[in-house]
Amino acid sequence: MKEYYHMTGEEVCQSVNGTLEPLTESQVKEHIAKYGRNEIETAGKKSVLQLFLEQFKDFLVIILIISAIVSGVLGDWESALVILVVITMNAVLGTVQTRKAEQSLESLKKLSGPEAKVLRNGNIVLLPSTEITVGDIVHLDAGDFIPADGRILEAATLKVDESALTGESVGVEKTTICIKGESEIALGDRTNMLYSGSFVTYGRAAYIVTGIGMNTEVGKIAGMIQNAADKKTPLQVNLDQFGQKLSILILIFCGVLFGVNVLQGGSVGDAFMFAVALAVAAIPEALSSIVTIVLSFGTQKMAKENAIIRKLQAVEGLGSVSIICSDKTGTLTQNKMTVEDYYVNKTRISSEDIDMDSEIQRKLFTFSVLCNDASNIDGVEIGDPTETALLNVGGKLDINVEEIRAKYPRESEIPFDSDRKMMSTKHTIEGIPVMVVKGATDVLLSRATQIMENGMIRPITKEDKQKIEEDNQKFSREGLRVLGFAYKKVVDEWELSYDDENNLIFLGMIAMMDPPREESMAAVAECKKAGIRPIMITGDHKVTAAAIAKRIGILQDESEACEGAQIECMSDEELQDFVEHISVYARVSPEHKIRIVRAWQEKGNVVAMTGDGVNDAPALKQADIGVAMGITGSEVAKDASAVVLTDDNFATIVKSVENGRNLYRNIKLAILFLLSGNFGAILAVLYASVMNLPVPFAPVHLLFINLLTDSLPAIALGLEPHTKDVMLDKPRPMQESILTRSFLARIGVDGFVIGAISMIAFLIGYRSGNATLASTMAFATLCLGRLVHGFNCKSDKPVIFTRRFFNNKYLLGAFALGTILVTLVIMIPGLQGLFKVQTLTITQLLLVYFLAFLNLPVIQLIKTIQGYCKSRKK
Repeated sequence: MKEYYHMTGEEVCQSVNGTLEPLTESQVKEHIAKYGRNEIETAGKKSVLQLFLEQFKDFLVIILIISAIVSGVLGDWESALVILVVITMNAVLGTVQTRKAEQSLESLKKLSGPEAKVLRNGNIVLLPSTEITVGDIVHLDAGDFIPADGRILEAATLKVDESALTGESVGVEKTTICIKGESEIALGDRTNMLYSGSFVTYGRAAYIVTGIGMNTEVGKIAGMIQNAADKKTPLQVNLDQFGQKLSILILIFCGVLFGVNVLQGGSVGDAFMFAVALAVAAIPEALSSIVTIVLSFGTQKMAKENAIIRKLQAVEGLGSVSIICSDKTGTLTQNKMTVEDYYVNKTRISSEDIDMDSEIQRKLFTFSVLCNDASNIDGVEIGDPTETALLNVGGKLDINVEEIRAKYPRESEIPFDSDRKMMSTKHTIEGIPVMVVKGATDVLLSRATQIMENGMIRPITKEDKQKIEEDNQKFSREGLRVLGFAYKKVVDEWELSYDDENNLIFLGMIAMMDPPREESMAAVAECKKAGIRPIMITGDHKVTAAAIAKRIGILQDESEACEGAQIECMSDEELQDFVEHISVYARVSPEHKIRIVRAWQEKGNVVAMTGDGVNDAPALKQADIGVAMGITGSEVAKDASAVVLTDDNFATIVKSVENGRNLYRNIKLAILFLLSGNFGAILAVLYASVMNLPVPFAPVHLLFINLLTDSLPAIALGLEPHTKDVMLDKPRPMQESILTRSFLARIGVDGFVIGAISMIAFLIGYRSGNATLASTMAFATLCLGRLVHGFNCKSDKPVIFTRRFFNNKYLLGAFALGTILVTLVIMIPGLQGLFKVQTLTITQLLLVYFLAFLNLPVIQLIKTIQGYCKSRKK
């Protein structure tokens, strides 16, 4: 079957409806039943139960569930119940946060669909766009959104903004003319077709609907999104690997310890129960909860800073980003044409320097307002973006353009058309009838016989035209869209005709562009400082894209820009080599965007993709972190993204990266705290086993430590105040494990100190011949020592004599609460039986406090020595 753009309007009507007449009511019902509603289908959301069950897929959690089952079988129901409560609380927390993030996005989607003017039963009626069906004839005026795909039947000077679909920021001229041939042509060149997601900027039209819902071009892109799999963030990958390795090590260690206890004459049941208890103590089961809580606080912080997180792990994933692939239109630019320069007297004048006291500049401004079909009343802009840009100059100059139009009303006109590339209007100015002409500069120069220069009118020379054409080309190379202006006196009684558009007086030019957002340049510079490479990917023209990229610092040399056609025939391997040298991609399709993102991912990079258009959606889904614009972004783009920016501000992404890096650092602090404390407990138990001493800790001791005195400080470390110095670091490699050599060394050193002081307390109590007293002192010292250790984990540098020591109110609170709880357990007689401890004397209690606090100066001293050694090496 021929494509609709290769068919005449009559052929399309016959093909779609079987008749040239509009749809009848019965046909409308048939078509709705056949084609469905005019809606984009989004992927079904997971149920609450699905989200809840997904929380149990973690390897550490599976080990804990097995431990709980074994504990229950052996009769230790307390341990089994405690373990199950912990992992269930974690699952509930993760489920609630995930659902909350989805509901945050829903608030952005509560926008009713646009209505459309549809021909039904011989009358034009206003209907919701969802009720439009194939075969309907839709009427459009300037400012109308296009609700479905279709073939144009009637058009009057029609221009359409297709930027959401193609990425082009300049309006596209549309006609009814059949495109000859049978080969498929690019969407942007289908000048007799209209597509949903676009809107009319100029003129009017009627078209027949040929595709709705998922059968539109927008729908095809939505379908493409389904093929892009969700990506795990580096933290997710690291935690999965970390959990598996840690669990295996702990299980091996517990197995060895079980064997040692049995060989030393202990009962198999007791030895097994203690091995299980030690496994529970060693495995940081609170880690998943802590990570979830820290990320949850991160989402709240980022929401206040205009970034809504749809997927919880995206908070940290942003901190790992090394490549940001950004769309141009609406993301790096304002998606609003703006006058950059006036050009009169062969001189370029910045829009900031326009002077209404200059006769020629005032005349150019006045003519740009009069020969103009756009309007801007009370901030509501209607019309072609280039024409509204001309009017907006009046706002900057505090001039009311409607007063100028009222003073010099339009008396006659010749509308713009693509063949002449100009439009003309007639006005009486200061009692003289004048024709004002606006259009392509080269066309006006070919029809000009005179030029106005320095207030004088003289014949235009070949040199004049050459100079103006050179400057016009210079504007074009800078990505500016240029309109030329000319005029001439006419006879009062004349109605303008095409013949009048000759023998013109050339006045000047006005250059416009969709300018960069004010914050884009600073944001790009911040990205580079943080080791992140910004890449521009756009459907716009190469010249325009390169000009914007140069302005904001993405592009340094023209050789770093290319068009999508250059990568069309490249293999994936060739593209991976090619992307290293390119910073700007122009005239690209949605398929090109996905390939570019994937090429960077294959090179080991964490890629963020930003965009607002429907054409960005597949790449947003393919990227590790998809970032959509909340205000101008299409619903398809938002659904495909992990992050939605409520202020459409590129700089917010950089702020989000900073938050992500701080959160990852804080999560590592929490992991350091948990593992070093657990390692200290393991060393203490191992020492007791090797030295054939009684087991220093009862299973309930280890559970108390994990559930109460560990969790609160770990969460508090996850909420450590953010700092800007994280942006001075390069992005961490995606393959980098959490357990780096230096990180393991810190765990080992800190754990050794904690284990040593705990065993010193145990041996002091054991000398009295009372095993319960020894166990109580070891338990209390380990608990308090780990609480104190939270302050050691704040930084890899000494903090004991700095302001940073007291800057985390959550850690101070966790320390105070934990200390009170431990003291109550060992001093209140009613709790002794439950926690298998005995009451300490004041002397013994002070000794425990002293030993527990001793790990702070010892570890701080070790850090001071390590820092000194590093500085000496440098």
